[in-house]
Amino acid sequence: MQDPVRHASLLLSPGRRPEGRGDGRGSLLPGLAIASYTTEGPWTRVEIAGELDLDSGTRLRDGLLAALATAERGLELDLDRLDFCDCAGLAVLMDLHRRAGLQDKAVVLRAAGPAVGRLLSLIGAQRLFTPAP
Repeated sequence: MQDPVRHASLLLSPGRRPEGRGDGRGSLLPGLAIASYTTEGPWTRVEIAGELDLDSGTRLRDGLLAALATAERGLELDLDRLDFCDCAGLAVLMDLHRRAGLQDKAVVLRAAGPAVGRLLSLIGAQRLFTPAP
C-alpha cells in the first residue's frame, strides 16, 4: 500500500529533513516550501521549510491533512526553517488547526522562526497552536 502522505503530496515526505544551503536555513527556491514528518509516539512531528504562500500551501495542504488523519493525538509543527509565510500560508495553518479540532486532535507549534512567530503574534493566533495544560 502506498504511503498516504507521500502519495498526497510529493513535497511532504517521511523522515527527510530539507537539505541546507550552508546557513542552516534550507536550499529552496523562492516560493517553494517542503515538509517532512516523523511519528513520535502519538504525535506526528512536521517540519516545514522554505516559503509558505498560495502556491506552496496548495501543494502541501493535502499531505498535511493526511499526516493529521494518521496521527493519534495530532501534529507538532516545527516552523523554525520557514523563512516566509503570507496570508495564504497562514490560511493553511489555520485550516489545519480547525480540522484537527474536528477530529479531537491538536496542532501545536514546537518551533517558529522570526517570520512566522511574528505573524502569529501580530494576529493573536499563537495561542491557537499552544498545547493545552
